[in-house]
Formats: sequence, C-alpha cells, structure tokens
Amino acid sequence: MSSFFTVPGAQKKRKRPAAPDAPKKRVAAASKSSAKSAKSARPAAAKQAASTTTKRRAERDDDDESISGSDSDDDESITSASDATSDSDKDSDNEGETAAEKRLRLAERYLDNVREHVDEIGFDAAEIDRDLIAERLQEDVAESKGKVYRQLASELAFGSASQTLFRSNTNSVTSIAACAPYVYTTTKDLFLHKWRIQDLPQHQYPQTTKRKPKKPPAPPKKRPELEMWIKGNAAKQQDKDYKRHSGRILAVAASSDGKFVVTGGQDKKIIVYDAETLKPLRVFTQHRDAVTGLAFRRGTNQLYSCSKDRTVKVFSLDELAYVETLFGHQDEVLDIDALAQERCISVGARDRTARLWKVAEETQLVFRGGAVDKKPHPGVNPRSLLHEGSMDRVAMIDDELFVTGSDNGSIALWSVAKKKPVFIQPLAHGLDPPLAPEAASAEAHPDPKAIPAPLPRWITALKTIPYSDVILSGSWDGHVRIWKLSEDKKRIDLVGTLGGSPEDQPSENGDDQPNNGTPKAQRPRPIHGVINDIAVFERGDRGQDGICIVAAVAKDHRLGRWTVNKGNGVRNGGVVFEVPKVPKSLTNGAHKEGEEGGDVNGADED
Repeated sequence: MSSFFTVPGAQKKRKRPAAPDAPKKRVAAASKSSAKSAKSARPAAAKQAASTTTKRRAERDDDDESISGSDSDDDESITSASDATSDSDKDSDNEGETAAEKRLRLAERYLDNVREHVDEIGFDAAEIDRDLIAERLQEDVAESKGKVYRQLASELAFGSASQTLFRSNTNSVTSIAACAPYVYTTTKDLFLHKWRIQDLPQHQYPQTTKRKPKKPPAPPKKRPELEMWIKGNAAKQQDKDYKRHSGRILAVAASSDGKFVVTGGQDKKIIVYDAETLKPLRVFTQHRDAVTGLAFRRGTNQLYSCSKDRTVKVFSLDELAYVETLFGHQDEVLDIDALAQERCISVGARDRTARLWKVAEETQLVFRGGAVDKKPHPGVNPRSLLHEGSMDRVAMIDDELFVTGSDNGSIALWSVAKKKPVFIQPLAHGLDPPLAPEAASAEAHPDPKAIPAPLPRWITALKTIPYSDVILSGSWDGHVRIWKLSEDKKRIDLVGTLGGSPEDQPSENGDDQPNNGTPKAQRPRPIHGVINDIAVFERGDRGQDGICIVAAVAKDHRLGRWTVNKGNGVRNGGVVFEVPKVPKSLTNGAHKEGEEGGDVNGADED
C-alpha cells in the first residue's frame, strides 16, 4: 500500500513558494518599529506573488501556444492583484492603530462632518470652531443620554407670534399630528384631513461682518391648504373587511420619516395609512374597546397605542405587525407618549396613575396621583380646589421627567426617581364663571350656599418640545399657555400665552375697547372652543427659525359632551401660531440684544 513517502517524486503535488506570514495586529504595547515592518511586509509579499504569477504564465505560453486570450486574462489577474495590494495597504494602516488612535481618527472625522454642516450657516471660521461645534457636540451627547439640553423658552418671542385660523367644516376636531410641513386632523364624523402648513419666507444673512443684515419678513397671513381627505362610513360597522373607520376617530399620529399616518377610533380599529396618498395599508383590531391615544417612538416606526380596554399595545409598522400587549391599568387609558428609548408612558383616568412601561425589560413604574393642593389661594373658593378625579393627559419632557394634566385643572411635574409629583401647578387655566342663581336653582330667591362653587377648567391638551424646557397646555379659556421648566427641574412657571382670553372680548356697549381696556387692534384674537390637542414642530435647523404650534379646536371635548361651547365665534378647525426666535446679538454688533420684529398679533383670518 503506497503512502505519501513511497509515491515517486514526479507524482507528488507541487508546492508553491512559501509566502511570509501575515503581520499580526499590533497591541497597545507594540513599538512603532514593529508597525513599520508590518507595513513593509505586505508590499514585499505582493511583489513576490506577482513575479511568481508572471513565471507561471511564461511556462504555460511555452507549453501550449495554441490557447488564445491567455495573455489578456493574465493581465486582468495581475491588475486585480495590484488593486487588492493597494486595498490591503489601506487596511494595514488601520490595523496597525491602537484603540486610542482609532477613537481619535473617528472623532476627527465627526468634527469634519459637523464643520461642513455648520459652515453652511455662513459665519466666520473662528466662531464656528469656538461656539457652534462645541454646542452641537454637547447637544448630541445630551440627546443620546435622554436629558434636557435646550433652553428654548427664553429664545422664543411668544409676544410676536402670528395667529391664523383654519376651519374643517366638519364635526368636532378630536386630535392632531404634525410631520412638517403637513399636519393631520381627525374628527368625530370620521374625517381624516391632511393640511399643508405655509412655508416661512427664505432669508439669508450675509457672510460679511460689516453690513447689517435685513430683518426677515413676517410670515404671510395664509391659511393651511387642505390637500386631501378620507372619510369612513358609520353604516359599515358589521363589515369586517372595511378598511376605514366606522366610529368616531379619537386619535392620530404621524411617523417622523413621513411614511405613515395612523388613526384610532371608537370602533376599536387602528388604521395605518400611506402618508402621501392616505391609502389604507393595514387595519389592526387587537383592541377590545375604543382607541384613545397613539404615539410613535421617536425616530422609529414603532407604535404605541392605548385604549379604554385598559391596555397598551405595541406595533411595528416596518413589518405592519402587532408585537405585544402591556397590562396594568385599572381604568381606561386615555393618553400615551414616547421618546427615543424603547419605553412609553400612559395615564389611566380614574385609577389616577401614570405608568412608565419599559418594553425591553418587560417592567413598569407606577406613579400615583390624587394629591390635594393644600396651599391657600386668595380669592378662590376652597370648594373649587377639587381632589384630582381623573388623570387625562401626559407628555414626556425627557427620559427622566414628564408632566400630566387632570380634570381638576392642575399640571403635575413628575420625575422617574419619585412616586409622587415633584411640583403641582393648580388651576393652570383658571376657573369657569360661576353659575347664575336662576340657573343653579329653581327657587325665586335661592340660598347662596346652594349655588355650586366655580369649577376649574380641565387640562384638555398637553404637549412638550422634547428635550427642552417648553411645555404647552390647552383648555377652553381662549388661549394656549406656555410653561417653562426651571433650571433645577423642580417646578414649572408660566412664561406666555398664545391667543386671547374671554376677558379680551369687546365690552357690552359695542365699542372696540375690550373689558381689560386694551385696544382691539393691539390684542390677540381669542380661541373660541375647546383645545382638544396640540402639535408642534421646529422651523429650520434645530429651530433656528422658531417653532410652529398648531392647536385643534372644537365645540366640545374629544371624548364626550361634558362641556359644549356655543356661539357664533365657535368653529371646528384649528389655529396655527408661528413663534419666531428672539434675535441674538452677533459678534459684529449687527443685532442688539432683545431686538424683535414687529408685533403681528391678531393676524388671523376668519
């Protein structure tokens, strides 16, 4: 039996010339000389392999000259070998670096990208290197940690906001969602509307440092344009294959990438639409009761929904699939919100709890409300300071802070580190006017004690600008209130209002002087009706051109008719507020600190 050692030499397999071993990766303690030898070994090995290939080609040509095309094939192989050699040289440069050198190289590449992006603004290089790049790095780190990093409240000129009204000519508007430049509204009579918001005028500041830049023109007074709409049919409740709503639409959400729009309604359906055409793509029927809230995870297509069936459900719209159900609430879940992390927060109405759902960890944190404000309020009937009965609204500030709104008119600030509110702002939107004696009792001369105390206005809408100190709230007092989170993150303070209040109405004698003495031309128009929802998006890069706030206004509450606003001025639709930035002083002194544009309040169109 033959073996390798007994086979004749002519039959043995020809061995190729041994190539030098590949250089090993350099560790942290390696010297620079070893790195240079590793780099020089690769070209030497490539040259030896190329010369060997050339010799073999010559031998094949001598043995068989009848084969055609062999020269061109070998040329291509040599070319590819040289290309591979050059690529290997680049790889070897990166392979020889330490972990610290790699971090430095990636950091330099990141700074180059940031510098190219910031350079488009047009400031000088010194200011870019000193201020803008450092600010952008701080913001990126803070956003990755999920904490507040932008102090926007002091940078926004709420007193110079423009106000534009648009009507839907439908029943009450229940919800609103924004994905710039579009906003989507839903109504109780089964409409889904797609509106296009006006574009701000384009303005460019000169790159020279001597000329004074012109003030940007005011936004044109123009209503949003209704691009398209889709309507359901209430008569199709028994049709399981019907891909539209057959009950009141109570919630709407839009994905940040502009691909999907999702609605939820009283018919227990969640319908996913193509955002461009409003074509229904998928209908989810996992909920067993009315869907009251929808929220997208920030920057993704993961969807969270809440319902009156006391559950929170998770969906993935990339696969158009249902994921899981979260249990815990003891009453109907009325609102939900989410940010970048894989978690969401919901409020459970009369169970008076807010629950933070950590989806990945499959855990939840419970925050219990129902606190009574024991501080004295001069001029307020103690009976008006009701115990919190229902927790209706929630909005996340960052991954550690959130706010809730209740039917007793209070806004509570919460921290994930505490089970009780950090701060409570009572009567955030004031009290309703007291009832007339004849309306409160059928007696000719009723006892004053029989007249009920004025009730607080509910918090019917609550919204934040994520990772900033701006909080927006709405009710039926005629305006949107803007609150600022304090620097120590332990309280909220009122910094401004948008829209007029009922006290701004003209006096009863018919003159142009409202009840508070302010001329009609100098006061903002009041918002007639209930503010059921608020949407907000930033103008320009990271809000450099201000923010746009859109409020959904209706004659009654989105979930019922506990409060009905009647009158000629009450309309179903929305109000758009364009809030500009406060101009900052530039290094050349072109702007003065606090310089603002003209007041364009009262610019709405009826």
